[in-house]
Amino acid sequence: MTSNYNAKIQISAGKKNKAIFKSLETDNKFYDENPTQTKMSIGKEIEILIDAQELSHLRANLNSTLRLIQTSNDAIESVKI
Repeated sequence: MTSNYNAKIQISAGKKNKAIFKSLETDNKFYDENPTQTKMSIGKEIEILIDAQELSHLRANLNSTLRLIQTSNDAIESVKI
């Protein structure tokens, strides 16, 4: 018997939403062998839904996604004039 695991992340970064979303979308688009299913949408917030068959895959994807969000935000902040 296999279990399904899922997580939902909602992020509100104001004016940075679109730039962070594009970064996440690009990373997700070019990772064909991803063992999780990741869906993203953007409105007033970025919403990320992750589904996985194994808990370890969900954890790994969450860690990568959260690190990429933080890195994207830090990169945007570093070039503010």
